[in-house]
Amino acid sequence: MNTELFITKRIISDRRDSNRISRPIVSIAIIGIALGIAAMIISTAVVTGFKNQIRDKVVGFGAHIQIINMGSNTSYETTPVKKDQDFLPELKALPGIKHIQVFGTKAGIIKTADEIQGVVLKGVGQDFDWQFFRENLVNGELFTVSDSIKTNKVLISKYLSELLKLKVNDSFVMYFIQDPPRIRKFTVSGIYETSLEDFDKLFILADIGHIQKLNNWTTDQVSGFEISINNFHNLDQITWEVQDIVGFDLNDEGLRLRVQSITDKYPQIFDWLNLQDLNVWIILVLIFLVSGFNMVSGLLILILERTNMIGILKALGTNNWSIRKVFLYHSAYLISKGLLWGNLIGVGLCLLQYYFGIIPLDQSSYYLSEVPINLNFWVILALNAGTLLLTVLMLVVPSYLISRISPVKSIRFN
Repeated sequence: MNTELFITKRIISDRRDSNRISRPIVSIAIIGIALGIAAMIISTAVVTGFKNQIRDKVVGFGAHIQIINMGSNTSYETTPVKKDQDFLPELKALPGIKHIQVFGTKAGIIKTADEIQGVVLKGVGQDFDWQFFRENLVNGELFTVSDSIKTNKVLISKYLSELLKLKVNDSFVMYFIQDPPRIRKFTVSGIYETSLEDFDKLFILADIGHIQKLNNWTTDQVSGFEISINNFHNLDQITWEVQDIVGFDLNDEGLRLRVQSITDKYPQIFDWLNLQDLNVWIILVLIFLVSGFNMVSGLLILILERTNMIGILKALGTNNWSIRKVFLYHSAYLISKGLLWGNLIGVGLCLLQYYFGIIPLDQSSYYLSEVPINLNFWVILALNAGTLLLTVLMLVVPSYLISRISPVKSIRFN
């Protein structure tokens, strides 16, 4: 029989405990633990949700990995590569790769009756994955790309539609500055909104046939390939694997290809997102310290209040470590009680925000319309286990106070 656990259960079930002076102090410690774990759950859920949503939106515009010509620059005027590459079957068989598609880009200017705006026409083919834009479509419909007939329908953002006063089925003219200059007339098929203003005001999706025609390319020439992967955390590893397959050698056209990950293409965005992790760690450490010191003060009060009991146990021959375990077990019970209530509060508030979007956000500042939530069971489990373990470890040192209590003096203590 575990004597220490038995004594702990008797202390917990003692009805006279409600009249003790330690009760309000212990209650405050439990409330502190509950609010602390609730704050930790909410902060991690919000920050990871924010990171995931922003990351997914950036990836939606440019995929995880791009393969382009080494001679292409950042002006969206690219040097073409062949659509049929020998390495494509090997890439498609690579574990972790979800989808591969071709793309083309061409800078141009939209002019309407009252407005003018510089944009990038992004050409897509039959193999384009529409999932991201389908999820962010707010009006109209997606257009269909065919190898036989080139469509003039395009997908524009809500930002551009409001700026240029364009609605679904409206037509507009786009000018391309080249030699000789060219003009194309497009019709709005659908309107999307991602709230990433820097991207929404830049990209228009169209049939890749227009890019090929404007650049005098053949139907077998494209700007490059976009690769989507299953797990973002494997991005660096898969990028190196793709690079190893594509290689640095000259291809059949005498050109060299470049492999670029989304984090390398937009380093400022992903560096900013990574800084959010530091904020979370600061919050977690501060909350943990506050919760730990709350429990330390509560433990000291419990020891002081149970001085007579400690003296009696020592007089009966109980060693200091056994008595310390009684109070550590009691503290662990109180911490667990606080964790239970904290989880109910934290997870409950997160679920309310996730399903009902109670707290809105300014899209122009945060790129999102409401506070994002990402609840991860393993993260919540780690927070609870870590809080319980670290807080109990913090209580080991103050529990040494028991070894300094004299049995004779403690029995007479009042």
